[in-house]
Amino acid sequence: MRVPMTVTDFLDRAELGFSSSPGVVDEPDQPAAPVPPSTYGRLGERVRAWQAGLDALGVGEGERVAVVSHNSARLLELLFAVPMSGRICVPVNFRLKPEEVDYVVRQSGASVLLVDPELDAALAGVTARHRFVLGAQTDAELMRFGVEPRPWSRPDEDATATINYTSGTTARPKGVRLTHRNIWVNGLTFGLHTRVWERDVYMHTLPMFHCNGWGMPFVMAGLGVKQVVLRKVDGTEILRRVAEHGVTLMCGAPAVWNTVLDAAATWEGEIPGRDRVRIVCAGAPPPSRTIQRVGEELGWEFTQIYGLTETSPLLTFNRTRPEDAGLPAEERARRLSRAGLPALGVKLRVSDGGEVLARSNVVLDGYWEKPEETADALDGGWFHTGDGGTLDPADGHLTISDRKKDVIITGGENVSSIEVEDTIFSHPAVAEVAVIGVPDEKWGETIKALVVLADGATAQEADIIAHCKERMAGYKAPTTVEFRAAIPRTATGKIQKFKLREPYWEGLDRQVN
Repeated sequence: MRVPMTVTDFLDRAELGFSSSPGVVDEPDQPAAPVPPSTYGRLGERVRAWQAGLDALGVGEGERVAVVSHNSARLLELLFAVPMSGRICVPVNFRLKPEEVDYVVRQSGASVLLVDPELDAALAGVTARHRFVLGAQTDAELMRFGVEPRPWSRPDEDATATINYTSGTTARPKGVRLTHRNIWVNGLTFGLHTRVWERDVYMHTLPMFHCNGWGMPFVMAGLGVKQVVLRKVDGTEILRRVAEHGVTLMCGAPAVWNTVLDAAATWEGEIPGRDRVRIVCAGAPPPSRTIQRVGEELGWEFTQIYGLTETSPLLTFNRTRPEDAGLPAEERARRLSRAGLPALGVKLRVSDGGEVLARSNVVLDGYWEKPEETADALDGGWFHTGDGGTLDPADGHLTISDRKKDVIITGGENVSSIEVEDTIFSHPAVAEVAVIGVPDEKWGETIKALVVLADGATAQEADIIAHCKERMAGYKAPTTVEFRAAIPRTATGKIQKFKLREPYWEGLDRQVN
């Protein structure tokens, strides 16, 4: 027997087994009236109301529904409602500029656009055949309570469920087609590797638009887990809600956990969730010092994953192994800084050129209306990640060295900017760092460090360079250090190095020298 694996399975189980259990607690400070705390039974009713409304608009199966929103219960509902009815959800990065949002909406061919009230004015020029503002307007004009929506005519696990646009580390985002099967398998493996069960409480510290919240909304529903919505990242607020709701599990980029560590320094009383909270980190390899601090200062369990929008996203998973429990904290943190062991069902290898390649049921079906890019990405039956890395022959763990295009080649030597960043971050005065290659007449390109100092800390360029030369080969040390007030990041915590490099390479034909 072969039964299609679709997004519907997760909510069906939630309604069957956890109808009266707490389902979703919305952000109380939504610019629109927040959705009242709902059970999974009520979540199912609201999902069907969205579907009936799209029916009334005449939005057919396979049509795209774009949603530009901060984290909210309504966005979570739409991640279910749209694909469960055979339509395609397009969650859009709310931090994109209007012209970038307009590109996504037009390139995806979305017939419906749903916009967060806080973004409505800025996105006034972005439209579709049907455009609504989430909140009062959608509640009154779109949702149809008590109306049974039409069923999906032919449920198909290979149908596109969502189109998620790459997060902007390249100049023009591509629409990643994720199928119901991709989402189903990712949810299953994510839940397995994070040990999710019915008594967990999950908080959405990760943007839901990003690869559908890494798939967590689905697996949490399927296991009846209470989901708490956080609209904007704030370290103190995260700690407060961990205490209020009994949160046990969260996901996010390293920058999220740094805000919590900063807030913990002035938190009165015991840190909430000690020896209870599990956090999952991805988006960039975190400095080992950050990992160690999470365990020592928060008492939270740190786990790391690696993946991409194109892989739904889970490819690897790294948690402290039982045999490593007795190691010194610094060594445990160093081992946790690796991307990890391939997740269940994932095969990895490293090409002769050093690129990480992957095969799995979570790999994208293709890029939306970009057949050439799809063929390149899936060349040879393997997904080409664009990341450089190594596989440890002793234990199979993957270590990411850098984005291939972010490797700095100075004097013919390859230098991983991640390695340099980790070394600089170990300096006590450094709060943030980004390392890039800049043109150099003698060496082709040389290493520049962009550094944000910790509050109240002082350091000079010579201090940072000397710190690196004491800890790594001299050619890997930065030749210049530029101190900045902040380093811009995407909504998912990634540093857009191509933008950081642009001013230094302006007027040159190539971004390598």
